[in-house]
Amino acid sequence: MQIYNSLTRRKEEFVPLVPGRVGMYVCGPTVYGDGHLGHARPAITFDVLYRYLTHLGYKVRYVRNITDVGHLENDADSGEDKVAKKARLEQLEPMEVVQHYLNSYHEAMARLGVLPPSIEPHASGHIIEQIDYVQKILDAGYAYVSEGSVYFDVPKYNADHNYGKLSGRNIDELFANTRALDGQQEKRHPADFALWKKASPEHLMRWPSPWSDGFPGWHLECSTMGEKYLGEQFDIHGGGLDLMFPHHECEIAQSVAHNGHETVRYWMHNNMITIDGKKMGKSYGNFITLQQFFAGDHPLLDQAYSPMTIRFFILMAQYRSTLDFSNDALKGAEKAMKRMLEGWKRLQELKPSDASTIDMGGYAGKMREAMDDDLNTPIVLAHLFDVCRLINQVNDGNATATSADIATMKELFQTYLFDILGIIPEGEAGANMRPYEEAVDLLLQIRSEAKARKDWATSDLIRNRLSEIGFSVKDTKDGFEWSLK
Repeated sequence: MQIYNSLTRRKEEFVPLVPGRVGMYVCGPTVYGDGHLGHARPAITFDVLYRYLTHLGYKVRYVRNITDVGHLENDADSGEDKVAKKARLEQLEPMEVVQHYLNSYHEAMARLGVLPPSIEPHASGHIIEQIDYVQKILDAGYAYVSEGSVYFDVPKYNADHNYGKLSGRNIDELFANTRALDGQQEKRHPADFALWKKASPEHLMRWPSPWSDGFPGWHLECSTMGEKYLGEQFDIHGGGLDLMFPHHECEIAQSVAHNGHETVRYWMHNNMITIDGKKMGKSYGNFITLQQFFAGDHPLLDQAYSPMTIRFFILMAQYRSTLDFSNDALKGAEKAMKRMLEGWKRLQELKPSDASTIDMGGYAGKMREAMDDDLNTPIVLAHLFDVCRLINQVNDGNATATSADIATMKELFQTYLFDILGIIPEGEAGANMRPYEEAVDLLLQIRSEAKARKDWATSDLIRNRLSEIGFSVKDTKDGFEWSLK
């Protein structure tokens, strides 16, 4: 299996640190608002990686953190904590805000078919470990205390190591262009970043430390929790491309200062989702939450989109490519997924022949090859659509398939579409659609019996009413087929 390593900027053969075991850390959400489409892409990308590594036989410890403290406004070292600000505005306890939005996030992830991680640590639950981590960086000489806060000394670190190796930033240019911000005069250099911040009197979230009553810096939590649960070196660290700088760059610097060596062996970053070519954000008026997608409740949406449509849409692009949302693109994904699942449904009804006129050879290898090529999910879907074409040929009487062919097709769908890509055939994650399907089948069976009696009035009534509700009914040589329009 080859994956693209953001650190070396090339595809590399994935070799785990410990044979048969994989340690994977993915940056999770800051829980101060409802999840949006941008949250869905990294969750689904690394869910597919988790599923595929498990399919390959690895025992995976998947850690996805929850940022519930230390993430300040504008991702800077000054301003109000985002969770605390929400708590103040809504007159709630900060952890009340965290729990509310964490529940919402978990619900959305479950509906998207995202498997839960092995461990989901909270930054606020690891304050002692973060204080200890800061002290060791201070002892190593790469941090300093200033007015009760502790800052990482970026110029000193850069003189000994390479700050900017992940993002490819020109550090001399970065230093020259970094301006001093209000409230940050206590830094020795504007590029320095906070490891621990002294809390202002009105700050709601604070803990005692050797330097002040305060709170940890945003970048610190991932270094601390990654090492706690995965060790001083682990295999994969992932997240969105927007986290590469400064967040992940700072993590590398912290881990080297703390341990004397880097912690992460493979860095993976999914690209962004844009909306009609623009970055998604509240300031652009194009910020759409996942709940709004599911309900169709936003001015930019023509309709509601199911969670599986969102998942399919994201998987139609390779994770490192930019993905542009539009209603037309999502409708295209909805239509494509419907065709795919109709193929799966027809596959259950295929009758085997003694001889085959289709060629199933090579599809399993091609799909495995696509997944091994840096999770190339659109190629996997293209091969599955080829299998759907064969299913339709057999279903329409234009080709024949043996029982072995049919079993192979079922295995390909189960392994790649359902188990690895995580598409749930019932439409809604966890929904039991079988009684609904059986009710439609019963109506169409009654219609078939009415046709046999030449009771055209009843036959037409059932077909027309089903069409009005939103079903497409097709008479076949073996009876009937139906699907949602």
